[in-house]
Amino acid sequence: MTHLTHSGAAGRRPLALVYRGPASLPGCPEAVAGLLSSGPWDLDVRFTGPDEALALSAETLSQALLYAQPGGGTLASAYRRLRRRRREIRDFVRDGGRYLGFCLGGYLAGATPGFGLLPGDTDQYISSPGATVHDESDTLVTVAWRGRPRTVFFQDGPLFVLDEHAEATVLATYDNGAPAALATRFGRGRVAVTGPHPEATTAWYTDHGLPVHHTLDLAVDLVESALKD
Repeated sequence: MTHLTHSGAAGRRPLALVYRGPASLPGCPEAVAGLLSSGPWDLDVRFTGPDEALALSAETLSQALLYAQPGGGTLASAYRRLRRRRREIRDFVRDGGRYLGFCLGGYLAGATPGFGLLPGDTDQYISSPGATVHDESDTLVTVAWRGRPRTVFFQDGPLFVLDEHAEATVLATYDNGAPAALATRFGRGRVAVTGPHPEATTAWYTDHGLPVHHTLDLAVDLVESALKD
């Protein structure tokens, strides 16, 4: 288990913030919060956003160990709603915070547009050469996660385009070889992002008539990659 430190008040569990608001979709923040609450990290998991008790701000982030950006709608719409928080999120991670991004949260870690947290950028997997998924519907995708084939819930997630000589750990690749999940440093902090949804609950599969695949071990690996020293 990763050893955790806490930037907030002494004696409290490390604070993990999960965005919930118009730049997400119902069910996505709750799945991420469930993952973080049920894992081995003893985190104090709270939602943050425009209608939450904790507003997304530099002050709120300063009390947190981790900020998670869940899945949602389109990148352009989400970034319009979050671009005013770009500097605060970048400062938070640069100063030692952890950023965790799932699907849209992975897109938002990129630069065009996004928070600019990656040594590179993102692109749309379904439009990439050799992609095995070709539309935006809820479906399954096969990835090699740490070299092992796994089937994961997917909805138009990103691939990650790394700069030449970028220092990053690729956790998973799509069938066409493009990075599907990775972890990297940003300043004194860490960033871990995924295109597919390893945090997906059973209901996500059954609601769309898909066979259930249990992938929470992959989601735990992603969180561990963000929290490691």
